[in-house]
Parts: sequence; structure tokens; C-alpha cells
Amino acid sequence: MPKKFPIIWLTGQPGSGKTTLSNAINSFIKSEGIENSKKITTLQIDGDDLRGIMNNKNYSKEGRFKNIILAQNIALFGQNKGFLVIVSLVAPYIELREELKSKTQVCEIYLHTSEKRGRENFFSTDYVKPENNFYSIDTTEKTIEESVNEILTVYRSMATMA
Repeated sequence: MPKKFPIIWLTGQPGSGKTTLSNAINSFIKSEGIENSKKITTLQIDGDDLRGIMNNKNYSKEGRFKNIILAQNIALFGQNKGFLVIVSLVAPYIELREELKSKTQVCEIYLHTSEKRGRENFFSTDYVKPENNFYSIDTTEKTIEESVNEILTVYRSMATMA
């Protein structure tokens, strides 16, 4: 049976750095490894990619639910196959995020910024911030490297407790 890595779930409003940090984490793991091993295979699930694959540009509650549930199912499948899964998705509904955390170990990272980054028209007015078992990072003044280091520090501490 393959090792089950905790899922890294980056959540937050558009423009908070989810995709950028997901790509940077993925690159770091491929070049530097994690847990003293470069043989870990990652699986990235990004909201923009998911909407493209599913041809679902529906930003209604129903459309978002459909995409979030699909992302969760893919993440669980990848985790069960031994992938280190990195999800970058707005996922505004706390009940869906909490449901996933009840099924498996998730390193939920809430990203936020006070900076305008050109995606304001995609903001989710019904976004509910995490309340339990999450880590918060304000990306406004942090470099990508600082944020990645912070995320991986939290992730490593969680993974060693598994």
C-alpha cells in the first residue's frame, strides 16, 4: 500500500496566491524533495484547470459545488495512489472543506491579501474563512519563497504526526 501524504489544500479568494504557490511548492518538491526523498510524485489540482477540463465555467453555488466535489474526489484518489496532492481552489464553502478534513488528513492553508491583483471580479461573496485546523498566510508582503517555506514547515510538522 502506498504512503498516504496529507493533502495540501490552498484556499482563499482569487488573487491571494493559490496557483502561484501551488506551482512553487510543486517545483520545490520536485527539485529538493520532502521528507528526505526526491521520489515523491505530486498531483496538482487547480481551479482554473479543473473548470477547463470539465468545461464548467458556472460560478453559481451549484457549479462551484460540482467543481469542489470533483477536486476532492480526485485528491482522495491521488492520495490513495501515493501522490502528494496539492489543491489550489477558492472553495468558498466551509462545509465542503470540513467534510474533506473529516475523511483524510488535510493541510488547509488559507491565503489572503489586501493587495489588488486583477482578479477582483471573480471574488466569491459567499466565501467562508476556515475556522478549525488550518494555517493562515497573508501573502501581501511575503515573497513566494517565504510563503512556500512557511507552508512546507507546517506541512512537515503535520506529516510527521500522521
